[in-house]
Amino acid sequence: MRGMVGRACTAGLVIGVLVTGLTACTGDAGGDGKAEACTNGTYAWSRVQRTEKLTEMSDPISFEKRTASYSARLKPVDDKVYRPSVTGAPRGIGAAAVITALGRHLAVEEPLAGPSEKEPTELGHYFEAATGDLKGDYYSWGYIKMVTADFAYTCGNGEPVKGQVLTWEGTGSGFMPCSEELPEGVGARAAARALCPAASRAARAAD
Repeated sequence: MRGMVGRACTAGLVIGVLVTGLTACTGDAGGDGKAEACTNGTYAWSRVQRTEKLTEMSDPISFEKRTASYSARLKPVDDKVYRPSVTGAPRGIGAAAVITALGRHLAVEEPLAGPSEKEPTELGHYFEAATGDLKGDYYSWGYIKMVTADFAYTCGNGEPVKGQVLTWEGTGSGFMPCSEELPEGVGARAAARALCPAASRAARAAD
């Protein structure tokens, strides 16, 4: 059988500046940048980082004889909970609008997670596989593709309002046999190292 793994994310670092929107505002920001609401200012983005983090793992999985299907609850790897957030949002611009602007900057295929969304570890995450020929040692894991960024929002001739964004562009899970080549991703590597027998192909590749 071939292993199954969720849609992969290429981790990396993107640094750049983008100016979006129009310079016309409902009022010049002036002073501390928050005197009047401005909904059509310009963004400058910096320190934009896209990283994958391991969030969940299964217990070690082993089938002594061929098994048709498998299901289990993935367990959080720690107590950390990620929630989309924006600090320093300009007056008149909510957190959701700032995250949407970041998504346009990154040209994401799907919208970035908004302030009301929860990651799978808060909701409970189960994994199921039904291939009909499971045998040997396997590992399963969950991951989140984080996005963080700093921004400066300028309205008219006012001073920029600066802030930070924490969000994600997707979550996923994987289920792979320890005997096969290690798939890409920080989550897969960490899970294989923790759950597969030390002599297995996946565990050796993870070291």
